Amino acid sequence: MARSHKQAAVDFLELAASGKVDEAHRRYVGPEFRHHNPFFPGDARSLMRGMHENALANPGKVCEVKMALEEADRVAVLSHVRQHPDDRGAAVVHIFRFDDDGRIVEFWDVAQPLPAQSANDNGMF
Repeated sequence: MARSHKQAAVDFLELAASGKVDEAHRRYVGPEFRHHNPFFPGDARSLMRGMHENALANPGKVCEVKMALEEADRVAVLSHVRQHPDDRGAAVVHIFRFDDDGRIVEFWDVAQPLPAQSANDNGMF
């Protein structure tokens, strides 16, 4: 198990993005896991199935973590996620809640596609 919730969250995302979905869930997901992605039922098995399908469809997926913040049992991770290396991708925020055993028990994700042109000179990252 990772030393901090923040390290566990980042490792979970990196494993899942690289196609090691089973390992990510085995290492970090707790038995009471639930998530809030509107495209899947809220249980771990459904999300795992979706992650597997995505990994098969996008073997070159890239998840570049830009920052991670930890407060008590919550972690927020901002990443640049691309389905393949040439994809413009999206800014994605994953939010995790951990139980007392250091396992992920709740999970949220929100995403915003990177536009081809931006009025903001600061960029999304």
